Amino acid sequence: MKKNTFIEGAFIATLGIVICKIIGLLYVIPFYGLIGSQGGALYSYAYSIYAIFLSLSNSGIPVAVSKIVSEYNALGYVKAKETAFKIASTLIIFMGFFFFIVLIIFAPNIAHVIIGNIEGGNTLEGVTLVIRIVATALLIVPIESVTQGYFQGHKIMFPPSMANVIEQLFRVIVIVAGSYVALEVFHSSLETAVGIAVFGATIGCLVAYFYLLRVLHKKKDQIKEIANVNPDEPTISKKEILKKIVAYALPFIIIDLMRSGYGIIDSLTVVKSMVNLGYSVQVAESSIGVLATWGTKLNMIVASIALGITTSLIPNLVSSYTKGNLKAVNRKINQSFEAIMFIALPMVLGLSFLGQPVWNVFYGYDPLCIKIIRVYVLQSFIFCIYSISLNTAQSLNNSKIALSGLFGSFLCKALFNIPIMYLMVKIGSEAYYGPIVANIIIQGGVSLIMLYALKKKHGFNYGRIFKTMGKIIFSLLIMLIILFGLNFIFPVNVTDRTLSLFVIIIYTIVGAITYIVTSHKTGLIKDVFGEELVNKVLIKLHLRKA
Repeated sequence: MKKNTFIEGAFIATLGIVICKIIGLLYVIPFYGLIGSQGGALYSYAYSIYAIFLSLSNSGIPVAVSKIVSEYNALGYVKAKETAFKIASTLIIFMGFFFFIVLIIFAPNIAHVIIGNIEGGNTLEGVTLVIRIVATALLIVPIESVTQGYFQGHKIMFPPSMANVIEQLFRVIVIVAGSYVALEVFHSSLETAVGIAVFGATIGCLVAYFYLLRVLHKKKDQIKEIANVNPDEPTISKKEILKKIVAYALPFIIIDLMRSGYGIIDSLTVVKSMVNLGYSVQVAESSIGVLATWGTKLNMIVASIALGITTSLIPNLVSSYTKGNLKAVNRKINQSFEAIMFIALPMVLGLSFLGQPVWNVFYGYDPLCIKIIRVYVLQSFIFCIYSISLNTAQSLNNSKIALSGLFGSFLCKALFNIPIMYLMVKIGSEAYYGPIVANIIIQGGVSLIMLYALKKKHGFNYGRIFKTMGKIIFSLLIMLIILFGLNFIFPVNVTDRTLSLFVIIIYTIVGAITYIVTSHKTGLIKDVFGEELVNKVLIKLHLRKA
């Protein structure tokens, strides 16, 4: 329980989120083996609706709390900070309860919109049941998220990261064990099994929230010690604080909703365009399945690195910016991009290289999906850059730059998604690469424009990033040369699921060791994470004396 430096906080937050994503990926294999495609569809109906209402009730406010707590802490406004946390907690509890009631009342109507009068599959009663069950999570998730934001605002990253892991672990236990017991022991209906599974979200979050409350109660004095008390703290009214919460939260809510819009554009354009271009419906639907659902689950492992870094970056940027220390702001921006490139690039290239065995392990052998995922995973790196650029602009109160970049990228995606699909076919490639190429060009271009705008406004210098990039490219080349050499001994193009898992383990170990050793020898790790943090890790691993 301590205040973390930016890079330590980013490491802790990222590690916690990556662990959660890996747990979330692994449970899919036994769970879908139990409930099958019909149960999987029922589960996705509940979660797709839950995700929308969770964004409406939860998105933005936890980040706003992190930002406000960090800002007031930097100024020494202890009373205002605590008042902001209480107001945000009350507001988000009310919103969560309101949307819970909405889902409970309108679940039958929503179920009818989802499946209509289709017969032979899931029933209206079944869909209504699982929507009502998953709605209970809206009573817990929002307040738990705000409590996490309170810790993050103090630059204390371990408890919220641990809470995420606890939440995911208990959620997965309920999903797998609950559905197994319901179906195999009590021989209950599929609706009952899926209902228990979606209730895992509520149970997991409840356990995580109790953990955070326990830490908050036990460590109150330590949190007070972190605060810089200003004896001349002005009186800030609750109305002013509420306005600030709304003003800070609103752009993040818009950002979250607009990001979801990317997937909606693909859903509305990919299948129709591919069919018009002469592809079969089966190929078109398989393609959108990878782009909208199955590939996204794999991409989220990489994207979680950006989420972890921004979790630490936002309060650190706000704190330095509030104090007027633009040099520290510039340094942290450079560090965040260096960390993203150092961690995400080898992961992206590794996942692309191992596309076939990775897809085999999770979803079974499918040549079309494997071709798509090998290219699709490259997009996740650009998304990381795009995500950090957006959150950096927003953290520095440059909402105009952030929202202009967001709306600009969304508009370009809507305008160019179909033309780029047609262009791909015209140049002899495949139409399903079009949405991926569109995302890479649009998000990459918008990121550069936003970073240039920040440089022009605040005088930032990104030269350090390019120096580090040279060492990263060298380390990656060595890693890829070793992996291509290994391919002659253990080919990656295997179809058996067990053999695929073996190939993934071998290549991951060899690739990771090669990359880390090369990075250490060139001094890249110290350049990115700092000598102090590297020494701490080496001492903990007993590779260096204290």
